[in-house]
Amino acid sequence: MKSELLKTEESISFVKKHFEKQLCKSLKLTKVTAPLAVKEGTGVNDDLNGIEAPVSFGIKALGGQKAVVVHSLAKWKRLRIKELQVEEGKGILTNMSALRPDEDYSPIHSIFVDQWDWEKHIASEKRTLEYLKETVKTIYSALRKTEIKVSKKYSEFKPILPEEITFIHSEELLQLYPKFTVKERESLIAKKYGSVFIIGIGAKLSDGYKHDGRAADYDDWSTQNSDGYQGLNGDIIVWNPVLESGFEISSMGIRVDKLALMKQLFEAKCEEKAKLDFHRLILDEEIQESIGGGIGQSRVCMFLLRKQHIKEVQQSIWPESGKIENTELLKAV
Repeated sequence: MKSELLKTEESISFVKKHFEKQLCKSLKLTKVTAPLAVKEGTGVNDDLNGIEAPVSFGIKALGGQKAVVVHSLAKWKRLRIKELQVEEGKGILTNMSALRPDEDYSPIHSIFVDQWDWEKHIASEKRTLEYLKETVKTIYSALRKTEIKVSKKYSEFKPILPEEITFIHSEELLQLYPKFTVKERESLIAKKYGSVFIIGIGAKLSDGYKHDGRAADYDDWSTQNSDGYQGLNGDIIVWNPVLESGFEISSMGIRVDKLALMKQLFEAKCEEKAKLDFHRLILDEEIQESIGGGIGQSRVCMFLLRKQHIKEVQQSIWPESGKIENTELLKAV
């Protein structure tokens, strides 16, 4: 008889296999290989919120040249699309494994990050809120289809995602729940609708604070969109009934072009990055316009398999006591 742990491992493989298949088919993506580390000082590694320190090491065969373990592949994917000469309207998908040693432990956070990183080559006229929403709906549909497949194979997991995902800008969310924290606002709106895409992550809101941090050279969070707000990026949040909280599945967006990059580097007070190799390609308009993001593999498995803790679906390093702090952060509603 199979142990419960072995059954869980089989169900994790089932989820990953079917969601990845749906994603590639829906977004017209080709699976590619990806690096674990990149050279330091090129501007390719993602700075996330700008304060997380990457794991670094010297390479003996390169005279001690420094390399860093990736935080994500947000920028590497744009370079890879250029190298592979991916045609417009198509893209790439890869399995990303990252180490984020500055991450705080919680039921949904580990120092190990595993996600599907995807990137799609788009025409400049697709840099619109409408195209962003269209892409979000496609990803959400792939998630729902996978949930239905899981429920058919494992009858104990009933589908709970609504048919449609709701869109709201982070400024609208602030105005709707002005007395609540960011995480509380996310949980309130996710509980109300079941699934939401929160637009505009990275720019300051009317209260003087950002909804959440986003690197200046990553997504476009500064361009005014057709709704009159800033941002062509966002996060997919679902209501997690097991954790009784909003639950982020994906961070994504239309990537910065020349104008957005210059503006965001200035606002983030990191104009010196304009001299880095990756940034020069954007400023010299030598790299394709694209849209992309990361979708948490452990997050998707946690949600679809109704797990209470990320350590139930991934292998990482945990405190010896087994005690994970910050559980109360999840109880936002």
